[in-house]
Amino acid sequence: MPEPHLRAADVDRTAVAEVLGAHMSAGRLTVAEYDDRLARAYAARTYGELAELTADLPAGQRPAAAAPAAQPAPPAAGGAHCATAWAGGWGWGHWASGPGIRAAWASWASTAVIVVGIWAITSVVSSSWIYPWPVWVIGPWGLVLLSQSLGGGAGRERDRRRHRDALPAGDRGH
Repeated sequence: MPEPHLRAADVDRTAVAEVLGAHMSAGRLTVAEYDDRLARAYAARTYGELAELTADLPAGQRPAAAAPAAQPAPPAAGGAHCATAWAGGWGWGHWASGPGIRAAWASWASTAVIVVGIWAITSVVSSSWIYPWPVWVIGPWGLVLLSQSLGGGAGRERDRRRHRDALPAGDRGH
């Protein structure tokens, strides 16, 4: 891992978010803990702040077929190798087909329940019909998630191969 005082990039924050989503899907984090850590991940400025978010979680396991390899030191500038180290070696395309997408859908569903509940309670209390504003909160978000879940499978596989081939030979793992 890079030195804790160095500034993290967006790709590092996204990789930590994917790891947190995987741990929430595995049941290690509650939705509230996940939401809190996710907000802190995207607000983090340094690698040290990102490392704190996963310090109490087990490290990601590589597939059983992968032989353990010595990890080369990450480059000082960060880059793709750092993102893979944060993501436990899953690679770029994993979000769209694995625990990350399930975590994104879980966040969407919990938000949908909350905003529809607020709308319903407000409608009942006011004794009149109120414009269904939750559709503007959950509709576009749901469409984006749906397009990421269903579309672009071939492109994701191509990106996965391109990312894997860019890694040092000892870190490919799959």
